[in-house]
Amino acid sequence: MSSLPSLRLISTTALVTTLIAVVAMPALAREQIRAVGSSTVYPFASAAAEQFGQGGKFKTPIVESTGTGGGFKLFCSGIGDDTPDISNASRAITESEKESCKKNGVNKVVEVIIGYDGIVLANAKAAPQVDLTKKQIFMALARQLPDKDGKLVANNYQKWNEIDPKLPAQTIDVYGPPPTSGTRDAFVELAMEEGCKAFPEFAKAYPDEKERKKSCGLIREDGRYIDAGEDDNMIVQKLVSNKTALGIFGYSFLEENQGKVKASSIDGVLPTMENIESDKYKLSRSLYIYVKGDHLGKIAGISEFVNEIVSEGAIGADGYLTAKGLLPMHDKDKKIARERAASLKK
Repeated sequence: MSSLPSLRLISTTALVTTLIAVVAMPALAREQIRAVGSSTVYPFASAAAEQFGQGGKFKTPIVESTGTGGGFKLFCSGIGDDTPDISNASRAITESEKESCKKNGVNKVVEVIIGYDGIVLANAKAAPQVDLTKKQIFMALARQLPDKDGKLVANNYQKWNEIDPKLPAQTIDVYGPPPTSGTRDAFVELAMEEGCKAFPEFAKAYPDEKERKKSCGLIREDGRYIDAGEDDNMIVQKLVSNKTALGIFGYSFLEENQGKVKASSIDGVLPTMENIESDKYKLSRSLYIYVKGDHLGKIAGISEFVNEIVSEGAIGADGYLTAKGLLPMHDKDKKIARERAASLKK
């Protein structure tokens, strides 16, 4: 930032203009970075924030778990001291969210991928192993399914063995994230929409692809799917107490609780680090942080914090975020992430 010229050299008109410009700018007086968003990214962002704060140059950033959708809503609400600087996300920002940002003056947004994650369906460690296909998952959780005449009707399956005799004769009880969650969005895209492709009746009923995806992504609301909010710990507690239930959350959270829960295989593939990185396990995704460029230079330490998150010490093979369950990126993606983080300094 260039130094201010001597006031004696500024005309009265120029001085008034300068003061008006200063008053018109949003007040950005916070001493701490504020990040909101995904509950899946939350433990990684929090760990990076603690590490960053220990450096002593900047205060430890404040990280809140609001869900991906809730985070974008706050992030895109405008610029200024009362709005977040970073939005953590377990899916990419949508076009409607981009429009919301633009509408509210958030015009400089930088996307940085920080690693990979998988979505798992898990049950209690003491319960029998469950093996599912995407088609079976869709049949268990879809709001509508075709009847024998090909008409789409309300899903009436109550037990898993009604879907397939090889599955357990247990009530369908699935605890999962709310509509504001990026994990749910990714689950809908990777499991529900893919499982829906097994039923040509949906293509017939909804020729428009956008409308078809919307219909395929609707989850039943009759109690078989239980909205557990953004608290993955509550899902684990429910699974431990209910041995017949399944829960949906990120692979990293499975790693943290492997003494209590275990993952189901999907289409014959278990969610392991190797299977997710090699793309064999199909319910996998990228994790992101979105940076508000409008706050760069106004809230201290934003670019430094982002560069900390994508550093080798954080997301490398032996990094502290990798140790917490974040799956390392391929070298190509890692290079792109670091280039984008470095560009924030400019």
